[in-house]
Amino acid sequence: MSTKRLCLWSGPRNISTALMYSFAQRPDTVVFDEPLYGYYLNKTTAKEYHPGAKEVMNAMECNGEKVVEFMMGAFPSEVVFFKNMCHHLLDLDRGFMKDTLNLILTRHPAQVITSFSKEIPNPSLLDIGIKTQAELLHELQNRNAHFLVIDSNELLKSPESYWKLLSENLNIPFYPEVLTWEKGSKAYDGCWAPHWYKNVHQSIGFQPYEEKSLSVPDHLTDLLNEAMPYYNELLLHSLKLKNN
Repeated sequence: MSTKRLCLWSGPRNISTALMYSFAQRPDTVVFDEPLYGYYLNKTTAKEYHPGAKEVMNAMECNGEKVVEFMMGAFPSEVVFFKNMCHHLLDLDRGFMKDTLNLILTRHPAQVITSFSKEIPNPSLLDIGIKTQAELLHELQNRNAHFLVIDSNELLKSPESYWKLLSENLNIPFYPEVLTWEKGSKAYDGCWAPHWYKNVHQSIGFQPYEEKSLSVPDHLTDLLNEAMPYYNELLLHSLKLKNN
């Protein structure tokens, strides 16, 4: 069976988990939650401040090359979806991305920073992933690899219409089932879910779009200013509905 491999490259505190839950409702798809997280923790100082880091590293493959081999292996489904954090890539060879459909999921940095700082009070530019996403965009362009940029706010404004547009661009069928899921934890959640997934576990679908404050705590203003040029560049390539 020829399997389409979809790699989501998200920043944290986005709707990446909700999007994973959405893809999991498809009858033709299997999903995997952040397979490179253990590798990232093992290689960086993030292990010192991410909640449950030791448990994650004990539970996961921490050799990044072996994780990529797994991702590029055989799967018994027409579509396989890997939810990844962009900054988990670190120094891995990106050559495999020529054979994957790459989805860069971004969100306004003020929203990311405000949410992330509730768990980790002083996030860095690396932590929030925006710069890494912009760098990945350039690399995918240079490799002539397939990619789509998804702005989470655009998806939330009209989930069904956006999902149809996304399906068209990925050349996969649209299934209405992707719009809802059951409340609670999922068997495919990573072991870090108790620390990060409280809100999405209460959901049964994409949350209605709400205009949110674009301010951040005073001590993180410089981080916001540093992140905005990267976000604005990503938006230039984002997939948009015609009426938005």
